[in-house]
Amino acid sequence: MSDDSRPPDRNPGNVSGLAYELDGSGSPLLVLHGFTGSSADWAQMLPELTAHHTVIAPDIIGHGHSPAPSEPSAYQIEQAVADLLALLDRLDYVEFDLLGYSMGGRVAMALAATAPQRVRHMILESASPGIADPQERAARAAADDHLADRIEGEGLEWFVDHWAGIPLFASQSRLPETARTALRKRRLCGSARGYANSLRGMGAGRMTPLWDRLPYLPLPTLVISGELDQKYAAIGEQIARIMPRAEHVIVPDAGHTVHLEAPQAFAQIVVRYLEKP
Repeated sequence: MSDDSRPPDRNPGNVSGLAYELDGSGSPLLVLHGFTGSSADWAQMLPELTAHHTVIAPDIIGHGHSPAPSEPSAYQIEQAVADLLALLDRLDYVEFDLLGYSMGGRVAMALAATAPQRVRHMILESASPGIADPQERAARAAADDHLADRIEGEGLEWFVDHWAGIPLFASQSRLPETARTALRKRRLCGSARGYANSLRGMGAGRMTPLWDRLPYLPLPTLVISGELDQKYAAIGEQIARIMPRAEHVIVPDAGHTVHLEAPQAFAQIVVRYLEKP
């Protein structure tokens, strides 16, 4: 399957303002993409996931085919959680497994903290519970606001190229050109306003840190990090240390986007974990 292809039997929908795609059979698995992503980001590993699960893949607000409101308050993580729970309610999924990457991982942790009784297992890929230090958090919020202004001033193409070049994604340079081209194309499906307001509303600097909530979340949790992503590997180790039922897996020779850089290994880790008794 090509990096940006979609299986023909995926069923697109729209509930509570969120675009989503639904595919597969079996127990429900909610998958949450990262910043500048969309439901299409999971396409490469979807066949393996849908062989075992009904996969619900929404576009988080401001991304993909979901709305991009003008008010940053609509993008706050608390609102994103409410939107996702409304989607699951409409689809009649009371309990579900949960997978979130990066920004989607932060949303996943907030969702689990809000409705822990509904989450059977949580899988976090390259995700942080937020910035604990108030001064560092304020500095990050200011930096995100500045970047948001630049996105709106300089346009979507400028931002997509700028974002691809940040050090966090350095290991993506080793991907085949076709994969990098497909990734850029997916990012360009978003909007400048959606990305800018996502930074203003649910950026790491705006998020209430969840570090003090994690020790009280007893749900089984798997944290996945890439070996080359030293920052998030260290954060993943911290999460696994403080959560009562968490474990940490480091994928060799992968960076921040493990699901893109090592898709087969990533999918196998996810499926094996969710099949554990």
